[in-house]
Amino acid sequence: MQKLFFLSFFLSGGLLAKAQQQHTVSGTIKDQKTGEVLIGASLILLEQKGHGGLSNDYGFFSLTAPRGQYTLVISFLGYENDTLHISLNKNITEAVNLRPGESTLQAITVSGRNNDNIIRTLPGVQSLSVQEIKDVPVIFGEKDVLKTVQLLPGVKSGGDGQAGFYVRGGNADQNLIVLDGATVYNASHLLGFFSTFNSDAIKEVTLYKGDMPAAFGGRLSSLLDIKMNDGNNKEYKVSGGVGLIASRINIEGPIVKDKGSFMISARRTYADLFLKLSKDTNLNKSILYFYDINAKANYQLTDKDKLFFSAYLGKDDLGFLNLFGIIWGNTTATLRYNHIFSSKLFSNTSLIYSNYNYNINVTQTGNAVTDVSKIKDFSLKEDLQYYAGSAHKINAGFDFTKHIFAPGVFNTSQNSSFNSLTLQNKYSLDLAGYLSDEWNVSDKIKLNYGLRLSSFLLTGPGSFYTYDVNGNPIDTATYSSAKIVKVYANLQPRFAATYQLDEVSSVKFSYARNVQYLHLLSNSTGSNPTDLWIPSSNNVKPELSDQVSAGYYRNSDDNTYEFSGEIYYKNLQNQIDYKNGAILIANQNVESQLVYGIGRAYGLELYAKKKFGKLTGWISYTLLPHKNRFLFNRISTEVAKGFITDISGGIIGSGRLKAVLPGDQVQCVQVIVHIGVYAIHLNG
Repeated sequence: MQKLFFLSFFLSGGLLAKAQQQHTVSGTIKDQKTGEVLIGASLILLEQKGHGGLSNDYGFFSLTAPRGQYTLVISFLGYENDTLHISLNKNITEAVNLRPGESTLQAITVSGRNNDNIIRTLPGVQSLSVQEIKDVPVIFGEKDVLKTVQLLPGVKSGGDGQAGFYVRGGNADQNLIVLDGATVYNASHLLGFFSTFNSDAIKEVTLYKGDMPAAFGGRLSSLLDIKMNDGNNKEYKVSGGVGLIASRINIEGPIVKDKGSFMISARRTYADLFLKLSKDTNLNKSILYFYDINAKANYQLTDKDKLFFSAYLGKDDLGFLNLFGIIWGNTTATLRYNHIFSSKLFSNTSLIYSNYNYNINVTQTGNAVTDVSKIKDFSLKEDLQYYAGSAHKINAGFDFTKHIFAPGVFNTSQNSSFNSLTLQNKYSLDLAGYLSDEWNVSDKIKLNYGLRLSSFLLTGPGSFYTYDVNGNPIDTATYSSAKIVKVYANLQPRFAATYQLDEVSSVKFSYARNVQYLHLLSNSTGSNPTDLWIPSSNNVKPELSDQVSAGYYRNSDDNTYEFSGEIYYKNLQNQIDYKNGAILIANQNVESQLVYGIGRAYGLELYAKKKFGKLTGWISYTLLPHKNRFLFNRISTEVAKGFITDISGGIIGSGRLKAVLPGDQVQCVQVIVHIGVYAIHLNG
């Protein structure tokens, strides 16, 4: 099987000989007004049936065709079409600038209403434009990326008003959230009521429900890929707003006109300012606020070289008098270098930094305790895209990440009855390489197949315990710095196929295996600042999932209406749960509190959307039975548990039953009926 996989890539190289009689048109697609690159713009060669493509994450495109005269049509939602008449007697480069339409939600030219959902190979993919996010009504008027994502099929809210979410029966930690390539470990403000993402700074949001591209991995359920605006390289602009609980400002403009730009976006709540007006000393001495700052800059070094830098800084501060205080936040930074080797080969190199930390202070009757915890990532990522002829687009690359886990440093005052404690730091390396091919077999059949090879190394320094089935330590080993404690390696095949029935409908099928090496320990359904991340170890195995999905997709009324129905089955291994009364904080032996099991999830997702006109919006329906089975050896104290939630506009009914079965097994069964309704927006 593995030989056949690689053989297919070598066979695709046979196109190189044919390519000697073919030529390529390549270039970058931008917004004519702001200079922002346009991601996912459609390109079609009218004289070549079924021959087209999409611009990549940096607006780059490449199309190859036999020598001849062609009409190239470029379209993007909310922009007027551009038509180029090109002569392919040699390789040529075109700079395409699309003019925005009168309405950001409606394409001016009817043929500009693309059918990407029909021709896109991967099923289970939902893309949201920033305008769609801004038009969804949300609590306190704060536009929220994650609250909008919760209205999509297959996505369940973490609780009333919570920004956390679950996808297709997975857990909250099984969602990979990346902001310009950097992992965001806690994507919520104010204990989960708001997400960390300021919509003023966001260009595009894409959710992959399990069938993520081979370039990504590390989570089982989904990938939420969020991209920030580049900034206006034509003129300076300042915008902002004042809301019920927060104010925001956005500044953008050219560094050098048409060559580089910057964007700075910030917001802050001011609930703490109102607290100071209170006559109650318990309130006016309390603290309650959050802020976040997004910044991005880019500069065109040459026609083939471009440099990007983006950063995010967010912080929450919550405190009551001098008795309690908690500060938590994320910091990310991404440095990217784009290089165009040729009209067919595009590369992106990224250096990425991510840091999540929290600090807790508690003072009571002479006892003062502080707790500091953090997780840091340092990453190097290389992505290559090779447009091998008219039918193949090959993606290849690698990523290397060093994780540093600091689970907690507990300091106490001299008069405290508690002892200070420093939990052992843990270190790991995450290595992965991938290779995939997007193959247009014919004008009706498209394949996307690939392989991701990942390895995870837990390293010293430190002492590492081995536990028996009851969680008692039976052995310990000490390792020096950089010594390997445990190694895991996994192959993750990805396959997706699309068969286009006609111009307006298609069917899709996919299979994907995903592996997760990092695990979140939390005793709540929502997102808490004190949630603890741990790596896979000699006791904790990587979580595995195998997902199969199929769907039917149809557009109508010249792509004004979009409909899809998907079914899927997901098998889960090495799932983590906790013993009754588990102690997760300030526990050096936290792995002894864990139990492991298997699970499965299968369901139906229906989605209908109206994209154009005065009345726009979508409605989704999800049916999801979900089962987990955990094995408890010689544990007989487990009792039945259950909960019911009712969330307006989201989950209308869910239930979970946890019960003891013969043979010391515990089974969790969850059935969810989810109806998400996007409130309608009126244009004009």
